[in-house]
Amino acid sequence: MKNVTKIGVFTSGGDAPGMNAAIRAVVRTAIYENLEVVGIYRGYQGMIDGDFIPMNRRTVSSIIQKGGTVLKSARCLEFRTPEGRKIAYENIKAQGIDALVAIGGDGTFTGAKLFSEEYDIPVMCIPGTIDNDLYGSDYTLGYDTANNTVIEAIDKIRDTASSHSRVFFVEVMGRDSGCIALNAGVGGGAESILLPEVETGLEELIQELELAETREKSSMIVIIAEGDQNGGAYEVAKKVKEKLTHLDIKVSILGHLQRGGAPSSFDRVLATRMGYKAVHELINGNSCATVGMRGTTIITTPLAEALSKKEFKLDEELLEIANIMNK
Repeated sequence: MKNVTKIGVFTSGGDAPGMNAAIRAVVRTAIYENLEVVGIYRGYQGMIDGDFIPMNRRTVSSIIQKGGTVLKSARCLEFRTPEGRKIAYENIKAQGIDALVAIGGDGTFTGAKLFSEEYDIPVMCIPGTIDNDLYGSDYTLGYDTANNTVIEAIDKIRDTASSHSRVFFVEVMGRDSGCIALNAGVGGGAESILLPEVETGLEELIQELELAETREKSSMIVIIAEGDQNGGAYEVAKKVKEKLTHLDIKVSILGHLQRGGAPSSFDRVLATRMGYKAVHELINGNSCATVGMRGTTIITTPLAEALSKKEFKLDEELLEIANIMNK
């Protein structure tokens, strides 16, 4: 493998709080190691369009606290084709880029692996997604911040639910992962939590709500991950209302507000550690891998392994705790 002299860094896929902190860490670590850094706007699309910007310490000043991504993000169907990847390769070679740091989710990882294998470009990935659904890391960038955002929303919804003796069905992000729903549900004191990974029938949910009523609970919160098999918050609320007609039921879809906002302290530190690790792994000759956190240690996992395995990230003990706290 050639010595790395110029790194290209980009973000791709859905944005997540902490991406800017990761960009900052990559840039400042690379400069400290006497490497050049180029920012690539709009991920793989910018690679194809030749949308590059030289980066220095000043270009990443005062971004550690910002949500979103200063390098922007985009979906790119063209990069899925051999012709598109060839254009992208020619553009990065013209810039003198000889290694890449990709920040994003599984789609970003898939593109990075394919590109690295086709053109022998060293690539390190940093997991950035609020869903916390990637193999190779206990936590992904943005997950902690999204949890805090959801809990803050639940607290506010609880106030109005209590004032009007209502039952709120709150839908959170998580098409395939119930991590946000479970953790925010426990942290927010929800009466019931519906998850994609755990089958909860509507009859069971109705029994839980009836039990809560017998304990004279005048207001209740039900957290539903968007990928729950019962069909989402509106569908669940409709079916429950048909059975428990006396309940005053409302639905709140938190949506994309979960992706925004300043990253938490945890996400800022995690992003900084991951960015630092990614640059040093490239310098040391590692490639086609993702940075991750296991316990308190920053490690790497080959992309082939990270993409081929699915990790069940719901804490079994926390599931039991949620069941006990709901009763």
